[in-house]
Amino acid sequence: MDAIEIPTLPFVDEHTAVVEASTDAVWRELGTMMGGSRGFRVAVSTPGQELALVGRHPFSTYALIFHLEETGQGHTRLRAESRARFPGRAGAVYRWLVIGTGGHAMAIRHMLKKVRRSAP
Repeated sequence: MDAIEIPTLPFVDEHTAVVEASTDAVWRELGTMMGGSRGFRVAVSTPGQELALVGRHPFSTYALIFHLEETGQGHTRLRAESRARFPGRAGAVYRWLVIGTGGHAMAIRHMLKKVRRSAP
């Protein structure tokens, strides 16, 4: 999967946080947090603006896209957009386990909170 295919994946959800730090600081923290993340590879890396990670396994093809926007006064709006396809019956079960139970949303909110706390 590459960057061109990301928009073809169905939208799952989006979560937003305002971070009291510059886009550069938020970018560095994202790199630290997501560096070496299993199951993901970088599809798009535009420093200070966008980081798109993609992955695939038998039950899902997915993307996690971080968008960074300056909001003024040294703050950054950080949006985490999730997209995924869950093929077949096994994919439907996996979707329910990951998305339907709320586990995915909880994990994304935890990531955003960690960036909010850690970015200088």
